[in-house]
Amino acid sequence: MTRKIIIDTDPGQDDAIAILLALGSPEEVDLLGITCVAGNVPLDLTTRNARVTCELANRPDIKVFAGCDRPMGRDLVTAEHVHGRTGLDGYDLPEPKMPLQEQHGVDFIIETLQREPSGTVTLCTLGPLTNIATALQKAPDIAGRIQEVILMGGAYFEVGNITPAAEFNIFVDPEAAATLFTSGIPLTVLPLDTTHKALATPPRVAAFQQLGTHVGAVVAGWLGFFERFDMEKYGSDGAPLHDPTVLAYLLRPDLFTGRHVNVEIETTSPLTRGMTVADWWGVTDRDRNAMFIGDIDADGFYALQTERIARL
Repeated sequence: MTRKIIIDTDPGQDDAIAILLALGSPEEVDLLGITCVAGNVPLDLTTRNARVTCELANRPDIKVFAGCDRPMGRDLVTAEHVHGRTGLDGYDLPEPKMPLQEQHGVDFIIETLQREPSGTVTLCTLGPLTNIATALQKAPDIAGRIQEVILMGGAYFEVGNITPAAEFNIFVDPEAAATLFTSGIPLTVLPLDTTHKALATPPRVAAFQQLGTHVGAVVAGWLGFFERFDMEKYGSDGAPLHDPTVLAYLLRPDLFTGRHVNVEIETTSPLTRGMTVADWWGVTDRDRNAMFIGDIDADGFYALQTERIARL
């Protein structure tokens, strides 16, 4: 069955690969639009990078919207130290020709959820949750109309990647994350606990290059750049590939295992701001509000990506 989705994103090489995974799966994914948010790089670059990615996949028909250019109540923190100056460093691609939509991304999310039959649209979020939380504040009625939010963010056993306690997407806008996690919307969380088990090792990167396609070469180039920082940081044989896990979960949930647990977002502590406190062992009586994924079939995950990106 085809799932209607909106991708909310801050591309980022791994975000771009997630978009390609969606575009390579047209029989299962009906991509209604892409909303961009400030995160890995500022908003003007995330909107550029989303359009660059759509054009790379020969899909200039996809509607791309600019959303929020800063967190709900904080200054923006970006990650050029990981993704490079443009956010898509690693392969030079032409500037996009396709237009940015005039409508604000938050309004597109609200309008789409109010137009489509209730319970038929899934939000796939790959960056800070500012756009989604702003939409929920502006139009609270949409909460009951969302089929599911599948998000890359947070960590528990793997702790943090931007601070000792916090994962980047949640850290950038913890108030937005707290809004979503208390909304009652069905949530599936792909945390660092999962993505750190899905390393882009040299053979897995080579598989994209060996597709012999332009898109495969670009993906290999992106991964080659993206990996440098994390391989040095973690001392591993490849970098975690974060955001494509969201689309992979949508397409192949059998590749993942997790638990339905309570997850709370720390918003006030200067030491642990943005921490996702997951009650993995069920030691509180707090309501279970999220499916928190803990493991992944990494070989199956990379095989899926290689197969779908080969179609583009």
